[in-house]
Amino acid sequence: MCDTCGCNVTPGNEHLVAAGGHLHKTAGGQESVEVLKGLLDANDHQAAHNREHFGRHDALAINLMSSPGAGKTALLEATIDALGDRLKVAVVEGDLETENDAERIRSKGVRAVQITTGSACHLDAHMVHTALHDLDLDGIDIVFIENVGNLVCPASFDLGQHLNVTLLSTPEGHDKPAKYPVMFRSADLVLISKADLLPVLGDFEPDYATKALRQLASVAPVMEVSSKTGAGVADWLQWVRDELENVRRAPEAAQVAGGDGA
Repeated sequence: MCDTCGCNVTPGNEHLVAAGGHLHKTAGGQESVEVLKGLLDANDHQAAHNREHFGRHDALAINLMSSPGAGKTALLEATIDALGDRLKVAVVEGDLETENDAERIRSKGVRAVQITTGSACHLDAHMVHTALHDLDLDGIDIVFIENVGNLVCPASFDLGQHLNVTLLSTPEGHDKPAKYPVMFRSADLVLISKADLLPVLGDFEPDYATKALRQLASVAPVMEVSSKTGAGVADWLQWVRDELENVRRAPEAAQVAGGDGA
């Protein structure tokens, strides 16, 4: 699946696409590294347009990232229930196949567009741009983008979002920020999800996860949340409201600074 985005270039094989390497040039004579660089540059260009689109509609865009099964969709369901009619939400869903998650969101009366990536292990700005053609943002306050479940690739692609939120579920283990630094370093907020399991599992230490995050020089806040019991949801919603206010108070700055984890 990594053939789509070029993330199959690793420290172990990068010499093959470097100058003089066996795969430096494609069969057509194009330089492989330049092709990959061009794809990323085009993605960033499209992301900037997406961010302008969100800005024109005065909407906050939040990119939700995590491993598969960490509870992104459940968090969205709990968020929609808790918000009621106070804020209007729309959702872009990303998965390799099925519309399962989008259907869950639509059942809550919320607009949702499903992106099926086929073999791509992340969303990119062009996919989100296409989805936005099917998503009327008039009157929408918050657009949640639920990225493909993956702790690696999604962190490297700007979608035009204002903020990244990374979920770390308690069954995964508290060492994930240390093992997946790019993902957690890009986070503007880390949610320890399925927090209701903390007393049951006994071996997940929130302080350890937070310390690992701080060792990445990240100052992102860390919150514990349970979509099942509702614990921590109020704090999560207050963070969202505050960020929405920040974007609307300084829209130009928010559009320029989005998605860099700062």
